[in-house]
Amino acid sequence: MTKLSKRSMLKTLAATALATACALAPVVPAAAADKVTVGALRFTSHAASFVAFERGYFADEGLEVEFKFFQAAQPMAVAIASGDVDFGVTAISGGLINLAQKGAIKVVGGALQEEPGVDGQMILASRAAFDAGLTSPATLAGKSFGITQTGSSFHYMIHKIADKEGIPRSEITLRPLQKVGAVIGALKTGQIDAWTIVPHIAKAIAAGPEIEPIGMIADYIPDYQVTTVFTSTANASDKPDLVKRFLTAFAKGAADFNAALVDKTASAQEAEDMVRLIHKYVYADRPFEKAAPSIRNGAMRINEGARLNLTSVTDQLEWFQSENLVPASVTIDMLVDASFVETD
Repeated sequence: MTKLSKRSMLKTLAATALATACALAPVVPAAAADKVTVGALRFTSHAASFVAFERGYFADEGLEVEFKFFQAAQPMAVAIASGDVDFGVTAISGGLINLAQKGAIKVVGGALQEEPGVDGQMILASRAAFDAGLTSPATLAGKSFGITQTGSSFHYMIHKIADKEGIPRSEITLRPLQKVGAVIGALKTGQIDAWTIVPHIAKAIAAGPEIEPIGMIADYIPDYQVTTVFTSTANASDKPDLVKRFLTAFAKGAADFNAALVDKTASAQEAEDMVRLIHKYVYADRPFEKAAPSIRNGAMRINEGARLNLTSVTDQLEWFQSENLVPASVTIDMLVDASFVETD
C-alpha cells in the first residue's frame, strides 16, 4: 500500500475540514427586493417604466415593481399621497400641487418633454368645427375645448394657447369629461370643438374623417415638461436611496426608448423589439400590426437621466396660481425636490 506523505495527509485533512465547514455554515439569503408600485397611463409616453421593468433594470436596482394603471393624472397623485402607489409618471395637475403643498408629494425627476424637431402633442379640431372655420388655434375664441378635469395639463395647455393668440381665457369653454376615452368620443362626434393630446393618440384619430389637426403644442409652449416623475415626500426624505435606484432604472429605460424610436440610433431590429415590448402595455387590445404605427408615432423625447426642466415646471406652477387652482403660497421647493437629478 502506498504511504501518504505528511504533506499529502495535511492537504487531505485541510480539504475535508473546509468541506465540512462549508456544509455546516448557515445559508445567508440574498437581500430581499424592495417592492414598489408604479402608477402609469397606457401611453407610449410612459414607455421608460415599461422598458425598465421588461429589461430587468428595476430588478438590477433591487426593486420588485408592480404597475397600477390610471386614466388621468389627478387620481394618480391622490394614490401617491395615500401610499397606494410609490412612484408616478404623469403630468403636473392642480391636485398634485395641492398635495405637495400639504407635504405629501414631491416631483423628483422629468419624463416626457416637447423638443424642437420631434413630433409632439397635436392640437385637434372636430370635423364640424373645422368646417365651420376652426382651422387654426387663432380661431379658438367662442369654441369648446375638452379636458379631463379642471386643473389638468389639458387645462394648462389650452390657456397657454389662448394667451399666445391673445384670446381671453374666458372665451374658450372648458368641457371636463374625466377620461381620455370620453374626450376622444366627444371630439369625434362634435360634442366638443377642440382638444390636444400626445402624438400616438393624435395621429391615429386624425387619420379618420371626424378630426383635423390644426396646430402643435410645441409652437405655444416651447420645451414644455409634459410629464414628471414624482413620489411621496416620505420616500424623498426618508428613502432617498430607493428614489435614486428607481430613477437610475427609469433613466436606462428612457435611454433605450430614445435610441430605438426617437434618435433612431438603434438597429431596425432593436426598434422592432422596442415596439413589441411597448405593445404589451399600449394598444394591447389591438393586433400588433395595427398598434405598431401608433406606438412609433408616439415617440417623444423622454429626458436623459430623468433630467427635469425646472423652468417649465415653475411656469406651470405660476399658471395654476394665476387661475386660483392652488394657493399663492406654494413655492417651487414645496413641489420639487431637485436633489435627485440635473435641472434646467
